[in-house]
Amino acid sequence: MDNKHVILVGAPMDAGKRRQGCRMGPDAYRVAGLDQALIDLGHQVSDIGNVSPDKTDVPVHDHLFALPEVIGWTRALSRAAQDSAAKGLPIFMGGDHALSMGTVSGMAAHAKKLCRPLFVLWLDAHSDFHTPDSTGSGNLHGTPVAYFTGQPGFDAFPPVTNPVPTDRVGMIGLRSVDPAERARLEKDHAMLADMRSIDEHGIKAPLIAFLDRVRAANGLLHVSLDVDFLDPSIAPAVGTTVPGGATEREAHLVMELLHESGLVCALDLVELNPFLDERGRTARLMVDLAASLLGRRIFDRPTRSF
Repeated sequence: MDNKHVILVGAPMDAGKRRQGCRMGPDAYRVAGLDQALIDLGHQVSDIGNVSPDKTDVPVHDHLFALPEVIGWTRALSRAAQDSAAKGLPIFMGGDHALSMGTVSGMAAHAKKLCRPLFVLWLDAHSDFHTPDSTGSGNLHGTPVAYFTGQPGFDAFPPVTNPVPTDRVGMIGLRSVDPAERARLEKDHAMLADMRSIDEHGIKAPLIAFLDRVRAANGLLHVSLDVDFLDPSIAPAVGTTVPGGATEREAHLVMELLHESGLVCALDLVELNPFLDERGRTARLMVDLAASLLGRRIFDRPTRSF
């Protein structure tokens, strides 16, 4: 991966779930020095500030939390993704994971203009493959993969004109997936690597196999990194902690391999809740992971005291 024009896009979205705090995520990444970390690697960095959601006339839903706001964010972030992707490599600083409805659909439209397929690497404890009809909690941050792969049930949302086929989605780090979600994903041939398989075979093998598929298809790769991909002992600042996540070294290996692939076209950093952090340690770790994806080597990584 050569030096890039990296575009930082703030997405202070806090509508995908009831527990609040993710709206502070973009500023936490700024305070943690994301821009300077990437500048130090030789990249040109532009911070275009925070996106605001579109206003909508969608009525409030009895079960689905903040439905009008989520739809407004989806529209605005889809436009922001297309605009920023035309100028460089966007990093979407979230914000809860419902933001990926907009970012991935926007990047899919961008890929379509380039006549290239979009693949999505989902680094998350959860598969987020519920639909508005199947979600028991009503929290829409559990639905983005179903949305951008074109599953039914999203009639109130912007139409998905360029759905990402489910077999172009790779999920690594899974450890909290409803049986119905898993059955649908396996039926549609998504690449699923849960922590059991990672414990048995390592994290490199499924990632390399997925990257080989992206490369063979001349595809673009959108990476969506949820804080809860990581073990909560090293990344506590998330409202959906699930024990047994990726270690810091495993996470850096994933980022380093992604950098070496040269395939990444966009990055989501999601579900950081600074209200739950410990002196900024999670924000700093996420910044370090983004830097690894963009070329920082292990020997260049700074040592910090917490």
